[in-house]
Amino acid sequence: MTVTHRHFDTTTIVVIVITLVLFVAALAAKGLTHDVLLEAGVFLVSVKLIIAGYKNSTATNNIERQLGEIQELLRARREES
Repeated sequence: MTVTHRHFDTTTIVVIVITLVLFVAALAAKGLTHDVLLEAGVFLVSVKLIIAGYKNSTATNNIERQLGEIQELLRARREES
């Protein structure tokens, strides 16, 4: 399983593609005018949300792994008693 598929579900990937397509379309429609700053701002907010989702997914996976290790240790300790 690649990193993309572990952290991004299908809906997130679709949103990323749509955001990129709309950003490129806005650049093509408006050209490199002062409105491009607004479009770039919207795009950067989308990127920031995607990065936050990725970090959240990574942190959740780490927590789940650590909880699994704790459960294994507790189970082993119960079996010893």
